[in-house]
Amino acid sequence: MTQAALSELDERVPGRRWTVRLDAASRGSAAVRISCSRPACTEQRLPSAAAGRAAAVAHLKAHLRAAPAPRAGAYCACKADGCHTHLPDTGRHARAEPWRCGGPVVLAVITDREGRWWHAMECCSRCAAATPGAKTAATSQAPGPQTTDRPAPAATGASAGAPQFSDHQAAARTGAPASRSVPARRRPPQAKIAQRIIPHDLRPTALRDELIELGDLFRAYQQRTEPDLALLADLHERKARAFTTWADVSGIMSLRLEARRAEQSATAARFQHQQRTGGIADSHGPAVSRLLTAPTQGDHARSVLAYVADHSPLPGPEARLLVLMLTLRTAHTGTGNLVGQDLTALGLTDPEDLVEKLTGCGWLTLPGTAGDLLASRPENPTPITVPSLVPHEDKTGPFTFGKKMRPKLSGWAQKIVSDKKLRKAKATAGTRLLALTLATQTDASGRLGPGGQGIALNTLTTWVPVDSGELRHLVDQLTAADWLTDAALTDDQLTGQLTERVLPLTCPLRA
Repeated sequence: MTQAALSELDERVPGRRWTVRLDAASRGSAAVRISCSRPACTEQRLPSAAAGRAAAVAHLKAHLRAAPAPRAGAYCACKADGCHTHLPDTGRHARAEPWRCGGPVVLAVITDREGRWWHAMECCSRCAAATPGAKTAATSQAPGPQTTDRPAPAATGASAGAPQFSDHQAAARTGAPASRSVPARRRPPQAKIAQRIIPHDLRPTALRDELIELGDLFRAYQQRTEPDLALLADLHERKARAFTTWADVSGIMSLRLEARRAEQSATAARFQHQQRTGGIADSHGPAVSRLLTAPTQGDHARSVLAYVADHSPLPGPEARLLVLMLTLRTAHTGTGNLVGQDLTALGLTDPEDLVEKLTGCGWLTLPGTAGDLLASRPENPTPITVPSLVPHEDKTGPFTFGKKMRPKLSGWAQKIVSDKKLRKAKATAGTRLLALTLATQTDASGRLGPGGQGIALNTLTTWVPVDSGELRHLVDQLTAADWLTDAALTDDQLTGQLTERVLPLTCPLRA
């Protein structure tokens, strides 16, 4: 039987096979090239991987449409590759058959997960089923030969000694057609979303259709070469609504938790989109390039303001502004460099006296006097130390941001307090402190307060230590300096809008 099987295998024609590949065109370029193992196919070049992948799939589909049907007499093209069904037996007893192919010959397509190559080949249905990721594109009309231990059925006109069966005789007399092979049943593909199988009997039908469509849209989004945060936020919002409905009809609590996570993802994506575009959702206005680009950077700026409000050693807005600027200079290690211009640009009434008070109470340490600090120039800066900000033995301090974030925050604050129009109007230290505070208390469009609803007065006076009368004067100064418009100060809150020219300096609150 082994020799018969080998002889039969040798008589069969080899299966066809060809490969379509997607490779980089050159180093340092986004262009790709498509090559096909068919001799008549020429190489193609595309500008991007996404375009190349689409062209490669279209090229393979054109080959599959033009290729003739799989030949029933072909043996597996995968035999040379050592597929699962052609691997040698490793058991104690060797197999009697040298090959284990079976079923009709099919045209199978295999691709890698990264979408870099597509391989089409003729093989038997058993090998196609044993190959991971293989998909059948076409099937031969008649099943391929099988290797079995049973003899072939007797032909018409066999010897009289051969056994005869009644069903064969009846078929011969009536000329009834031979029975057709029943095709193997295939399970329909399972629809999935977020690694969850969507039940085929899920009702209402509209919910199941929505879940299937969302799964397809999320998978399509993952294939994009460029992110679209507005589109991603919309998809997460739709997913949250669909999973909430799914939880209601099924009673599965984990679906409700998944819906909440989708809502949080939608909020985060929407906020990131607002950060990048500088406007509210669906805004078609010009994008704003902010000095502090990431939401976490704005959170760090607010954390420094809150820390200074709780740990300022001296009262009053002038001391608060100076302590804030010195904290930003020394936040990471407790040490930093300062020149006289850094102090004179803050609008302080008597900077030398204020520095002496800070050194006198031990909050600030200088190698010389306050006068020496004011006289220092950029080519010879004065080193300063804030003992309360020096990290502990476990290297922890009051702030969580690193050494690369500190100069960004310090530069952002310096940009605000030294604004050209504030300097031209000779704004006081309190006005500059208020400007810096309001820059951290807006929404993405520049409206004051969470959601643009205004800032509570008791919260504002915690950060800017002035009474309501002086606060009104500071608000008027900011309005005159083209920082604030539509300002309205009541006994409870301050509402208004920061002007367009200062939007790049804002740190929008998280939605």
